[in-house]
Amino acid sequence: MLRYTVHVRGEWLAVPCPHGTNTVGWLGKEAVRRYMKNKPDNGGFTSVEEVKFFVRRCKGLGLLDLDDTVEDALEDNEFVEVVIEGDIMSPDFIPSQPEGVHLYSKYREPEQYISLDGSSLTTQDLVNLGKGLYKIKLTPEAEAKVKQSREVIERIVKEQTVVYGITTGFGKFARTVIPNSKLMELQMNLVRSHSAGVGKPLTPERSRMLLALRINVLAKGYSGISLETLQQVIEAFNASCLPYIPEKGTVGASGDLAPLSHLALGLTGEGKMWSPKSGWADAKYVLEAHGLKPIILKPKEGLALINGTQMITSLGCEAVERASAIARQADIVAALTLEVLKGTTKAFDTDIHAVRPHRGQAEVAFRFRSLLDSDHHPSEIAESHRFCDRVQDAYTMRCCPQVHGVVNDTIAFVKDIMTTEINSATDNPMVFAERAETISGGNFHGEYPAKALDYLAIGVHELAAISERRIERLCNPSLSELPAFLVTEGGLNSGFMIAHCTAAALVSENKALCHPSSVDSLSTSAATEDHVSMGGWSARKALRVIEHVEQVLAIELLAACQGIEFLRPLRTTTPLEKVYDLVRSVVRPWMKDRFMAPDIEAAQRLLVEQKVWEVAEPYIEKYRREHIPESRPGSPTAFSLGSPRTCPERG
Repeated sequence: MLRYTVHVRGEWLAVPCPHGTNTVGWLGKEAVRRYMKNKPDNGGFTSVEEVKFFVRRCKGLGLLDLDDTVEDALEDNEFVEVVIEGDIMSPDFIPSQPEGVHLYSKYREPEQYISLDGSSLTTQDLVNLGKGLYKIKLTPEAEAKVKQSREVIERIVKEQTVVYGITTGFGKFARTVIPNSKLMELQMNLVRSHSAGVGKPLTPERSRMLLALRINVLAKGYSGISLETLQQVIEAFNASCLPYIPEKGTVGASGDLAPLSHLALGLTGEGKMWSPKSGWADAKYVLEAHGLKPIILKPKEGLALINGTQMITSLGCEAVERASAIARQADIVAALTLEVLKGTTKAFDTDIHAVRPHRGQAEVAFRFRSLLDSDHHPSEIAESHRFCDRVQDAYTMRCCPQVHGVVNDTIAFVKDIMTTEINSATDNPMVFAERAETISGGNFHGEYPAKALDYLAIGVHELAAISERRIERLCNPSLSELPAFLVTEGGLNSGFMIAHCTAAALVSENKALCHPSSVDSLSTSAATEDHVSMGGWSARKALRVIEHVEQVLAIELLAACQGIEFLRPLRTTTPLEKVYDLVRSVVRPWMKDRFMAPDIEAAQRLLVEQKVWEVAEPYIEKYRREHIPESRPGSPTAFSLGSPRTCPERG
């Protein structure tokens, strides 16, 4: 007999199908019949026959023909959704899939593995795990450490030693001793009661990152989890069975208790869970569909799963990687704007930056030299104004190395903290197998990642702030010597007028978001947890700030490319022409007004996917190889050679 799990109006129903020749329409009717049977008012219907519906797969949301047989259209134990006509327009409609799930419609289970040992994970590794590019396995050394720490816990339980979180209650109840017969119930009660988050669930990518990072921390061998339970967690990750984790509810000490509790709850078969195969369903159904069993928590294991900074830090890793990507590309976008506004390259001279040798500043100046007019890459646009009478450029162009540079250094600082944090043990109590004891401490406190991510938001925001001012210069004819708002027949056409307003709005919103979350603290848990980090909001708002930066720079990129149209037939440098060609492959020139939002979205996608960097990087690195000698004693600094062509008249 075949069996299907069917979603009807927020309810999940197990529907057996006696014959493979039954139709998809029969399956839908049977699911509706069972749904009505479970409702006191029959779900508002008088009979199954009056209900009109359509049926779709949960995986990929493909619509099914009601006349097809189930054996032809579906696999055994597949998850499907019955959508009743009219429901989808209702504000009460509960879909089976999270936002952005279309990205998973082509999901393929990865074949490659990352071996975790708790000490060598990188921020990029974690982002790749979130994207579903790898499965996880433990190193033999990690397995041995996990076993050793578990032996300490088993001995504590056997000897009935009083140890916080193992044989006692939690927080204010730390002095309440729990009898051995109730230690497993204690852990399950902990997870259930702490699953008190609110808000939208994390996306599949972010849930995968959170789960992967918790596995990495447990692999260090200081948490006391059993190897059996940890392997079950890994199996759930590898099957992409992802619990429902609301994004709000953590104060960032004692760790990210609420989101990690939701993570643990799903793994125990309670609450909701999502997989590419099932969509949202009861966790027990999703685990069963993947041949997995719910975790049965042993003493200390609930605490081991929920105590730590992994929510803050996993979102922080995404933030720092996206920040790195947009910061690199901001230099390219700004260089293109400088070309369009006929700026000088003099401000990027190596000697200027050698006497103020911040690493980020020097690197940004180098990138500008590698992209702009030089003997290596001559520019017809630069040549056209070589002997003009302007002395120097506005700060938004001249000071890019100083402004963009400190952003790069900020990102490097934050990335260093994140890399340490993702490879740190953040439990309480900590289990030290070599000492055969547990020690209570405060490694769960999220102040490190919270402060770092507040700093990241403040730093990266400046890329948008200075970009918006360059957009103003591009759109303002008195500053750009280009048509107003970069469009012909101004008045009839408005061009980039409101695109600039959008950039200004995003920059203004960022100013509020950049207020540090970590300067706040509220005492919780009856004053036992009397100082907290508020790092969850630090991480979420950092991501929002970075998204706004991406959008503002997308608008500048479009505006700069539009400015190029008014300078034709002159051409810019080869690398910047490649960037222009890339943009024109997805957005055509702005000849007259049209729907602009899709163009901004397309340009943002180029930045998010790092396409702009991919076309420019080979030219930057070739310039580096040809202008910077190998490091050796007495050699010039890395940024002291290769000055671009400049004009003495342009100070």
